[in-house]
Amino acid sequence: MKVIIAGGGTGGHLFPGIALASDIKEKYPDAQVIFVGTERGLESKIIPKTDYELKLISVRGFVGKSLNDKVKSLFSLLKSFNECKKIIKSYSPQIVFGVGGYASFTLVLIASLKKIPTVILEQNTIPGLANKILGNFVSAIAITYPETIEHFPKEKVYLTGTPIRKEILLGDRKRAFKIFNLEEHRQTLLVFGGSLGARKINKAMIDGLSYLIPLRDKIQIIHQTGDTDYKWVSGEYEKLSFKATVQPFIYEMAEAYSVSDLIVCRAGASTVAEITALGKASILIPYPYAAYNHQEMNARRLLSRGACELILDGEINGEILAKKIIKILDNSKIKKEMEIASLAFGNAKAGEKIIEIAESLIRRRNVSV
Repeated sequence: MKVIIAGGGTGGHLFPGIALASDIKEKYPDAQVIFVGTERGLESKIIPKTDYELKLISVRGFVGKSLNDKVKSLFSLLKSFNECKKIIKSYSPQIVFGVGGYASFTLVLIASLKKIPTVILEQNTIPGLANKILGNFVSAIAITYPETIEHFPKEKVYLTGTPIRKEILLGDRKRAFKIFNLEEHRQTLLVFGGSLGARKINKAMIDGLSYLIPLRDKIQIIHQTGDTDYKWVSGEYEKLSFKATVQPFIYEMAEAYSVSDLIVCRAGASTVAEITALGKASILIPYPYAAYNHQEMNARRLLSRGACELILDGEINGEILAKKIIKILDNSKIKKEMEIASLAFGNAKAGEKIIEIAESLIRRRNVSV
């Protein structure tokens, strides 16, 4: 099987693509998988560290840009058409996946026009501009939330969920206690705000410690801060004698997940997919500047099912965050109900479903050729 996965820009687009590639290689060990993205996107940093090849194209973002940047974006779009034609001609893929973001647009569109089977993944409730347009051309659309159906041609839509990395499901709890210096009798709170951290979450967590003193001897904290806030956050935990492991970046995220009793984090599509596949209780603080406000939409979907607590970024402070942490960790019934709702919301088999759709499209094309 020869596969192209196009798109990226952010982790919310890229990581489902990497998870899908892993699922494809697991089922088809001889499969050839390449990624197509841009030098500006996260893919240029992440993909070279994997076993996959990355082809770069010149396209730039359009939504939310200045007039001058939009003009540059249109010129880069025209240039990317020739680049993508060359990639498709030289690679001859049997299936093309678009995982969202402007980097997916040109290649998926050209593949569709060349009658190559194409599938786009939409991880958020409201699709971005690239996927909205591509939905009219592609062979199939894999969505995470039922509400998304109304934004696409219904006959093409499949409710699959968002692919997640297999290793996330295989975290080693025993190893987690060692690498994070944890105690088994304490409840573990995991706090993170994305790969670069989140100042609002970091500050609220530290400001909330004085309200969490009644739980100080019962809880322990794993906190990913990002590089900028690492030193002062570490120092504040020490001042108030909280048991905490603070890291600029958590590389062993599977282990951190495995040992966590409650998660405080943003509400990106990949993160939501991971915590629900694991059935974890969470307090979600959506990033307010995400395109189409999709993080808040993601969080509200979970909230409506009782699978999380929600705090808007503009409303968060230490007291509010601490009260929600206490509400969940100090009441085993509330925590358990949230975990059950979270697990019911999750889908650990999304990648397998999407591969089945791709296989069907490839078979159909082979019959018609």
